[in-house]
Amino acid sequence: MASLVIPSSGNHDQIGLEKDQITMVMVPFPAHGHFNQFLHLSRLVSSYHIPIHYVGFSTEISRVKARIHGWDLATAINYIHFQEFPTPSSFMAPTPSNCSNNSSETISKLISSVLDASLTLREPVSAFIKKLSSTSRRVVIIYDSMMASTVQDVVSIKNAEAYCFHAISAFATSSLLLDIIKYYLHLPSFLAKLAKKLFLPSGVHIPDGLPTLRSTFTPEFIEFMRLQRSCNKFSSGNLYDTCKVLEGPYLEILAKFSRLLGIGKQWAVGPFNPVTISAGKDSKVRHKCLEWLDKQAQNSVILVSFGTTGYLCMEQIKELAIGLEKSQQKFIWIVRDILSGGEGEVIIPEGYEERVKERGIIVKDWAPQLEILAHSSTGGFMSHCGWNSCMESITMGVPIATWPMRFDQPRNAVFVTNVLKIGVVVKHWDRCDDMIVSSTIKNAVENLMASTEGHEMRMRAMELGKQVKESVKDGGDHQMEMDSFIAHVTRY
Repeated sequence: MASLVIPSSGNHDQIGLEKDQITMVMVPFPAHGHFNQFLHLSRLVSSYHIPIHYVGFSTEISRVKARIHGWDLATAINYIHFQEFPTPSSFMAPTPSNCSNNSSETISKLISSVLDASLTLREPVSAFIKKLSSTSRRVVIIYDSMMASTVQDVVSIKNAEAYCFHAISAFATSSLLLDIIKYYLHLPSFLAKLAKKLFLPSGVHIPDGLPTLRSTFTPEFIEFMRLQRSCNKFSSGNLYDTCKVLEGPYLEILAKFSRLLGIGKQWAVGPFNPVTISAGKDSKVRHKCLEWLDKQAQNSVILVSFGTTGYLCMEQIKELAIGLEKSQQKFIWIVRDILSGGEGEVIIPEGYEERVKERGIIVKDWAPQLEILAHSSTGGFMSHCGWNSCMESITMGVPIATWPMRFDQPRNAVFVTNVLKIGVVVKHWDRCDDMIVSSTIKNAVENLMASTEGHEMRMRAMELGKQVKESVKDGGDHQMEMDSFIAHVTRY
């Protein structure tokens, strides 16, 4: 496997002195992307020699440990401890066997299962935190913004304090908050525009016509978010998986909201993912797709991947296959059975792999996404625009062809294409229920990979990636934010 360099944070040994009485508890939302973020954050905190207890359902913890990518858990085993709780029988992990033939039913089932299961963690997590509090000077809880109800009993523990972690982009979070002000306070348009103007820093804009909350989240999820907001009255500060060079203006908006709510502290502690990857070509366990990439020209390959829960119907998969073939561009396509939403094994058109074997490689199991994005031959990424994937792509300087599917993804897609201007649109959200035909896919891929406009996007992405990488060096924003947070929670 390639050697990866994790973002570092200054003089950890000095900052880590006399912190043995501080204990940290990580409470992620039970979804794979959130688990990954909390595990990366645990790795960063462990470098300050602070003991961390990572809590969750036993089945999900086993999965996330098995898919650690970018670092060896053994290097932090003295500091990261896993507290596993029994998995409820009703909990449905996003696997093909748990999906139905209808995408909306599939997503609704999975979401309801995850939401219901998360509510069962309140009692065991509370008991665990109380136990830790008896042997610690201070217990610091970092909880997902979707898990406020789980840790709300922290208010009864005198030597505990909790910090809310936001798993989505600052752009998505701030724009959603402005929408909530407008819609839930029933503000007329002129007052909504005035409120937006008051919160926005000078020279910064949030595009009009963003995807609505109701079009991107299920009713069950919206109700669950309301519950979490109503419970979230005990936070001592906010953490964000982003950095100032990437989302500075939108972090300013969130800081204004925090001050308004009496929460004065916030830290932008991203990126979490490793930012530098060495070639590692001599490794015996190197993935076959990386060996294939070694033979390709610089910036000539587009990675196609839709995350761990992406759904496309069989007909859409066929259109995607045809579009990639017609584009005449080189590609790596990561195909998983979950992609078909339970319609069975993903079926690639007959003869397809033979026809494209000189230009494309199809991976039907797990693939090292971060290493692929970091490879010099990779010049584009067709993505569902989950925030983890966006951060990895931006860090590695790779522009994005956006194909959002749900939740914060449509807003992230707007951020990538309209604000950062480092991407092309494959799927517009106002056509979220439409079939994306092969010609549309072909045109988007060609635009990103083989046009002057695509080259300019790539240059902007590479410059932005360079700035993000600079932020993790000594004296950079990431390092300073991490040091500031650790100094705050370990204060006397």
